[in-house]
Amino acid sequence: MLGWYPRHRRDLPWRHTRDPYAIWLSEVILQQTRVKQGLPYYLDFISTYPTVHDLATAPEDEVLRHWQGLGYYSRARNMHHTARQVVQEYDGRFPGSYAGLLKLRGVGQYTAAAIASFAYDEPVAVLDGNVYRVLARVFGLTADIAAPASRKIFQQLADTLIPAGQPAEFNQAVMEFGALQCTPAKPDCLFCPLQSQCFAFQHGMVHELPVKSKAKATRTRHFHYLVLRHNDTVYMRKRTGKDIWQGLYDFALLETDSSEVAATAVVAHVEQMGGQLAPNRAEEPSATFRHVLSHQKLEARFHPLWLQAPLAAEHLAASGLQPFTLAEVENLPKPVLITNFFS
Repeated sequence: MLGWYPRHRRDLPWRHTRDPYAIWLSEVILQQTRVKQGLPYYLDFISTYPTVHDLATAPEDEVLRHWQGLGYYSRARNMHHTARQVVQEYDGRFPGSYAGLLKLRGVGQYTAAAIASFAYDEPVAVLDGNVYRVLARVFGLTADIAAPASRKIFQQLADTLIPAGQPAEFNQAVMEFGALQCTPAKPDCLFCPLQSQCFAFQHGMVHELPVKSKAKATRTRHFHYLVLRHNDTVYMRKRTGKDIWQGLYDFALLETDSSEVAATAVVAHVEQMGGQLAPNRAEEPSATFRHVLSHQKLEARFHPLWLQAPLAAEHLAASGLQPFTLAEVENLPKPVLITNFFS
């Protein structure tokens, strides 16, 4: 690994620093995100918030706006909270050990190991999907990597492999090897330096390892967005609760069991929110917008609805809607689905 890595590694900005803040930022962004997609976000965040103090003092809506398009928005909220925790409880300095890093909100075993080894040279192995795959194939491990109990098996093995004094280089090497050489579908076994030692290659099990149980089935949800407008004002709401997109802005919503909704149901919902539709400004709903999340498929239609008069303050308070100009909407943190509608 230590011989392979210098010849093949990608030149990525977070590999040129020992700053735990920059390393932490890259790890949070790259969780469940490919490097190609995450790199522009990393560069944006590190330039907008060059220190943990800058991130900690930023408004949450602004942070979510910069995160827009990465998905899994709880990562951004946890990241913001953690920045504040580091500033308030640790005087702006990240804990200097794996055990200390685990005390930070949103920092799990993988992220703590990455920071501890990359920034502080602590000999603790990182375990991401790439590392699991390399270990499973090379050593013939058949434990289900989706099962929490399997982590201990892989962690103990990985920790024993770290060469003395080189945990950062070794961890980066194994992760990069899994990303570039020992890939999920088409690993380059023909030119693999571990070919003669690889259990999976020697036993024809490359495509059987690692073992991973299937994720739960996705469900389809049907969203009917009511795009309420009056003159130059559009009404939007900040999503709360435990559903998707917490803290982002969308429109008043009717969720149904099918892709169609009765016009009478739309009118009734508008009236329930205290609105009266302008009879001379009827428009057809949009075509269906489709959006795929980790365990959900969304099918959304947008219904442009013009109001006779602005919504009264008491109705705004009850519905959670707020009036915005289109210029103001541009700066709100929004799900990609909503951004696609406006574009």
